[in-house]
Amino acid sequence: MRPLRYSINVTLDGCCDHQGMAPDEAMHRHAAEGIAQADALLFGRVTYELMEAGWRPFARTGIRPDWMEPWMEPFAQTIDAAKKYVVSSTLSQVDWNAELVRGDLATAVMQLKQEAGKGLFVGGVTLPLALAELDLIDEYEFVVHPRIAGHGPTVFAGLSKHVDLRLVGRLEFASGAVALRYEPKR
Repeated sequence: MRPLRYSINVTLDGCCDHQGMAPDEAMHRHAAEGIAQADALLFGRVTYELMEAGWRPFARTGIRPDWMEPWMEPFAQTIDAAKKYVVSSTLSQVDWNAELVRGDLATAVMQLKQEAGKGLFVGGVTLPLALAELDLIDEYEFVVHPRIAGHGPTVFAGLSKHVDLRLVGRLEFASGAVALRYEPKR
C-alpha cells in the first residue's frame, strides 16, 4: 500500500495563509523533492485551482511571471508534470494532468492508496482535515516558519479527535524555518 503524505507551510501560531509567508529557494527545492517522491498529488478544489493558477502558466509558456524567481522553475516544472487527483463535488472537469475523484472519500482514497507505487502527496486545509478524520494520512510534515501571523486559516481547525504523532524527521532551513515530519501513532 502506498503512503499518503501531507505537507503544509505554517506560521508558529498555526496559520497557513501562503500570502503571509515567503518560502525561499531551499524550501522550494524541498517541496519539489517531496512532490517528486510521490506518484500523484491529491488536491481539494481550492488547492487545485490555486496551484494551477500559480504554476501552470509558466509550464505552458516558459515565460516567468514577474513574481516568479528563477529558482522557482524546478518546483513549477515538478508540479506541472505530476499526476493529480482532484476531490470536488462542484467541478465538472479538470485538466492539467488531473482527474476528478468522486463518490465516498474514504473508499476513493483507499483505492488510490492500494495501487502500487511510491506514495501520494496531499496539501491544503479542507481535504486534509477530512482525511485526518478518516485516519488516512500516513505522514504529516509541517514546515514551520518563524513568524506569528495572528490571523488567517489554521490547520486542522475543527478536528473532532486527537491525532497523536511521533517525530520521524527534522530539517532546519537557513531562514529559520523547520520542516518537522511525523507519523501517526497507531
